[in-house]
Amino acid sequence: MSVTEYRVLAGPEGYLPPAAASMGVALPEEGEALVEGKIVPEKEAMRKIAEKLLTAKNPVFFPGPLLLWAWKEGVAEKAKAVKDLAEAAGAKIIPMPDYRPKYPMINPAIEINPNHPNLTIWHNKIDACVFIGVHCHYANVALKIIRGGTDCYTIALCGEMGHEDAMISLRDVDLPKIKKVTEMVKEMKKEGLK
Repeated sequence: MSVTEYRVLAGPEGYLPPAAASMGVALPEEGEALVEGKIVPEKEAMRKIAEKLLTAKNPVFFPGPLLLWAWKEGVAEKAKAVKDLAEAAGAKIIPMPDYRPKYPMINPAIEINPNHPNLTIWHNKIDACVFIGVHCHYANVALKIIRGGTDCYTIALCGEMGHEDAMISLRDVDLPKIKKVTEMVKEMKKEGLK
């Protein structure tokens, strides 16, 4: 397999999976997104996100500190929109309020530890997860750990440029984009996708 053919797929990929960027996966430009390492139009990725959330047995949102704490104007509205999206998709929410190591004291049924996200995924039998509001450097490491040791399908709704190590990565995620994905989820449910 050549470097340009590398696909970011659910694992387990092994103890030390390569960083997707080192395998030739590039971040998308404005109006684009990543699906399994391939750059696609943003709308195509949104539809794929809705599909993955609706077909997963146990989808879970992992909101991070950028979404959990009302640290600037507009965050509370964005958090409510994410909650609405999770409810529309029938997904649970497990927060990641900070990044300090918590094992062995963490309860993986109620919180995710970014240093060992695979343990929370295994404990809860999560087959699709959504990262949102997680600082990029922590999200990248956690997404790589998940890909390396689990078969969980990862989705990153990033407020910045996106994440190569997620199976689907949507960039510049704001309130209108979250609402657009929510509407797609609702439409696909009406069409019979569950």
